[in-house]
Amino acid sequence: MFQRLTLPVTAFEQNCSLVWCDETGDAALIDPGGDIPVLEQAIREQGVTLKAIWLTHAHIDHAGATGTLARTHHLPIVGPHPGDQFWIDGLPKQSQMFGFPPAESFKPTQWLKEGDEVQIGQCKLQVLHCPGHTPGHVVFFEPSTRHAFVGDVLFAGSIGRTDFPGGNHADLINAIKHKLLPLGDDVTFTPGHGPESTFGEERLSNPYL
Repeated sequence: MFQRLTLPVTAFEQNCSLVWCDETGDAALIDPGGDIPVLEQAIREQGVTLKAIWLTHAHIDHAGATGTLARTHHLPIVGPHPGDQFWIDGLPKQSQMFGFPPAESFKPTQWLKEGDEVQIGQCKLQVLHCPGHTPGHVVFFEPSTRHAFVGDVLFAGSIGRTDFPGGNHADLINAIKHKLLPLGDDVTFTPGHGPESTFGEERLSNPYL
């Protein structure tokens, strides 16, 4: 059975997700932006074994702790899509700009693309390439629990910014309307910031869609 825990980290209140398979105890962190002690404590409390880091995109608040965690825990880094290579290259500069702890550079163990799957224990999640906020942004969808981890593509009552380098508003709207919403109104999602919602709620009431 797939399990998840939301862990807000950094001054940006970024929703890092600890996800795991309760049959095997294997776990992954989605978007570890910072506050490594908080993340490590949650892993200990859940009694799971961290096996991988999965990234939706490479902005500092989502990826800032990735290099350090991967090095100290000997973890593979999975994602995002290669379109975010320039954001990964710029992480040390991003950390200085926004007052984050120094971000270690890294190279993903595996890039992701549309149609890929990621797996932790017995649990498989589908990968959707959803550019717009960043060129290489991906979304993870877990079909058995009907839950998606959408990073900064979609929020409760809002959508991701597209005024960063490589952003594209038309691409973002296209990804939301043609990749995310068709998954079903009942799908719940964890956004990169703020409360969870459902695709159905956003389809009906989100003023930006």
